[in-house]
Amino acid sequence: MGVPEQLAERMSMAEQHEYLRARFSRRTMIRGGAVTLGAVTGGAFVAGSTAQAAVPAQPQTQTEYVNGSLVAPFGRHLAFGNDPSTEISISWQVPLPVKKPFVRIGTHASHLSVKIEAEVRSLFTPTGVGASGNHTQYYVHAKLTHLKPGKTYYYGVGHDGFDPAAPQYAGTIGTFTTAPAHKEPFTFTAFGDEGVGYHGLANNSLLLGQNPAFHLHAGDIAYADPAGAGKTADTGFDSRVWDQFLAQTESVAKSVPWMPAYGNHDMEAWYSPNGYGGEEARWNLPDNGPDKKNLPGVYSFVYGNTAVISLDANDISFEIPANLGISGGTQTKWLEGQLKKFRASKDVDFIVIFFHHCAYCTSTAHASEGGVRQEWVPLFEKYTVDLVINGHNHQYERTDVIKAGAVVKKLPIGGTSYPETEGVVYVTAGAAGRSLYAFTAPLSYEGHENEVDSVASFINTKDGKVNETVTWSRVRYLDYSFLRVDVTPASKGRTATLTVRGIAETGEQVDHFTVARKAK
Repeated sequence: MGVPEQLAERMSMAEQHEYLRARFSRRTMIRGGAVTLGAVTGGAFVAGSTAQAAVPAQPQTQTEYVNGSLVAPFGRHLAFGNDPSTEISISWQVPLPVKKPFVRIGTHASHLSVKIEAEVRSLFTPTGVGASGNHTQYYVHAKLTHLKPGKTYYYGVGHDGFDPAAPQYAGTIGTFTTAPAHKEPFTFTAFGDEGVGYHGLANNSLLLGQNPAFHLHAGDIAYADPAGAGKTADTGFDSRVWDQFLAQTESVAKSVPWMPAYGNHDMEAWYSPNGYGGEEARWNLPDNGPDKKNLPGVYSFVYGNTAVISLDANDISFEIPANLGISGGTQTKWLEGQLKKFRASKDVDFIVIFFHHCAYCTSTAHASEGGVRQEWVPLFEKYTVDLVINGHNHQYERTDVIKAGAVVKKLPIGGTSYPETEGVVYVTAGAAGRSLYAFTAPLSYEGHENEVDSVASFINTKDGKVNETVTWSRVRYLDYSFLRVDVTPASKGRTATLTVRGIAETGEQVDHFTVARKAK
């Protein structure tokens, strides 16, 4: 993306950003500051304020607009706010500048009576930064608050000349459902490392059929930066890949909140010192994390009886250190505070954590991340985290129950773990769409089990790769897949359960196990 490789090797993400800005931004202005969305007449819905973001915008002395009726919105994607029972962000993209973008919302498709103003975040990529030269993207966001729990709403997005309430645009109406106010059974899905292509599209089609309440994307989202080293020397960077990605995922994300964590391929040095300026333009995520300036992809939310925490492993990665230490330890401190709070809550049974780099994996590509084991695994064990979901390695792998680096209990396919008294189960679900990696050990999955005593692998440490022989690798599947998790609250005299399933692109079940916890 414009920094000579011999320099990029020695530069942090922030230093690479400064280099690019000095070289390419003579005619580029920085747009910053918080933008407050318009108030809603009648007070039925309230549009919240958006997070601050410094995003490069194309310098224009006079913005040229085309006839709004010729510009169709695309790439709709939803995200929860801090409270999934009352807050939703609706985001989308337009290919050209539009006037007065808005969302219409109501309780029926034919009664979209409330109109809410939206915010446009333009993202300019100049010639010389990757392959997309002088390309401006327009992302639009509206945050809705004061919604009713457990209710389905209809919505449409538009702008001057394109009103979703008009009969000719009736086919563009979407829906979303807020989280319930009380504990109820629900399903969510998860994967990492999707990118653009047939396999990602096929997995999305299967996701929709699971009827999930939300979807977790464990990093490496679109692969606009195909190198993923957090370096600007990669000339293959192409911001237009995001246009394809958002169009590809719209079939799911327009009705299912799509909650991402950020991976190494999501650091794009041109847009901001932390590499996440582009992500801040594209996503409108919960803003309850420890450091919105440096770590906008770190947040938490509670859905029913389950707390979900998104972390940014770029902050602690020894393998890919472009953002190593960017939070100065505040992320880990925040994580412990969240774990302590959720474990003490009478309303939370399960804690699910997702992030990119793997705590435990035997892939021949990236294997395990020592920074995660050093900084976070002790906290997962201290607060008896119920499930950890990772991406990064493009395959499916699931561990036995682990504590202090050792197998506490073998967890065969169909087995049950009890985190209160045993340990933590880790799942690598990084086979959403990108090219697959490999294992050193034989495959072993549902209907094709092949147990081995140990597996040769390695861990990325501050001193480089260190070989290790592990005994915790239980399920290994090498094809495209995703996770389905069914959450059942405890009924009288019973335990609450997470039933976790690995689902192949073919629809075949390749793994299943249960996490059980006594009712509070």
